[in-house]
Amino acid sequence: MSEGTTEQNAAILSRLKDLLNQQIEQFHSYLAALEKQEAAIEMGGVENILAYIEIEERAVNDIFGIQKVIDPLVAMCCTAVGSDDIAALQAELENLKNRAVSQADHNRDILSARMAAIGMEISVLRNNPLAAAARRSLYHSTTALIDIQG
Repeated sequence: MSEGTTEQNAAILSRLKDLLNQQIEQFHSYLAALEKQEAAIEMGGVENILAYIEIEERAVNDIFGIQKVIDPLVAMCCTAVGSDDIAALQAELENLKNRAVSQADHNRDILSARMAAIGMEISVLRNNPLAAAARRSLYHSTTALIDIQG
């Protein structure tokens, strides 16, 4: 191998390590947002849930943006010397990806359960005979107060 090729491989390898570390940090941020989102879902704060969804979307966009740069670099340095470091970083990244998918699935499940519970509460309130009687009496009493004849 020539000196120029060695330097080029070292530069590619260094850049790939930097990007993999950035991607790992992005996944840590994403996981933290998912954990906070889980707490917001359990507490039922709609505004908080929406805020964490926005954070999650930004994190996912950042992750995909970095991944677009990582993929060609991985292809270029598959045979480069020092790829053990890269393999370790990729393994850590894969672990974080799996954790993120698991947490996102969990959040989706508890959000679905929360939405079903809210739907049941609304149904119970709509079918409550006391609430229906109160609505009828409210409408009845307001019509008696309006002078239609002028």
